[in-house]
Amino acid sequence: MTTTKKIKGLVHFVFAIYLVSVLLDVQVPVHGRVLLQKKPDPENAAASARWLVSQNIWGVLDTISSDLGGAPFGNVVSFSDGEPGKGSGIPYFYLTTLDPTARKALKDPRVSLTISEHPIGTCGKTDPENPTCAKLTLNGKLRLADPKELEFAKRALFTKHPEMKDWPKTHNFQFFKLDIENIFLINWFGGPKPLTFDHTENALTPGLLVIKL
Repeated sequence: MTTTKKIKGLVHFVFAIYLVSVLLDVQVPVHGRVLLQKKPDPENAAASARWLVSQNIWGVLDTISSDLGGAPFGNVVSFSDGEPGKGSGIPYFYLTTLDPTARKALKDPRVSLTISEHPIGTCGKTDPENPTCAKLTLNGKLRLADPKELEFAKRALFTKHPEMKDWPKTHNFQFFKLDIENIFLINWFGGPKPLTFDHTENALTPGLLVIKL
């Protein structure tokens, strides 16, 4: 195959992806990853929070470190709230106690998970600290996933993070879930949005993040 034919083939492939994205109303961010869900209007704070969780695959998880005098300890972790396009809004993790994050959480489950819109690619050249580039912090308790949730957690994590299923079994990785208690969201000018985690609704609909204004 000549170089010209290769270039033409690549152009046709890129155009095909663009055409599919238009027809299906999906977004292709600057980083090249196709988003299965369109970015919500900033005025819809609850949808923005769920969108950030479902479209991200990693964040910074802070635990309380007793060996550091109770100081917070932040660590980059992978997470998933469900299979692509089927996010629940509730983060699940695959962690080992060989890592300090899991060890600290088992001693003191109070944690915060912070994620940004910037890695998704939809902020363009906007600085990550700019209010229009959304950021979300979820506070709560990090606990081992309930046995009834293990299959969901496994599918959610292994779909978005395929290499996890090949991680060493001898490292005793376990599935964890963040029980959300507080939501901090900035997705536009004007300060954080007044979001509340609806414990009653979430109790009635387990596995789905229900937020109220």
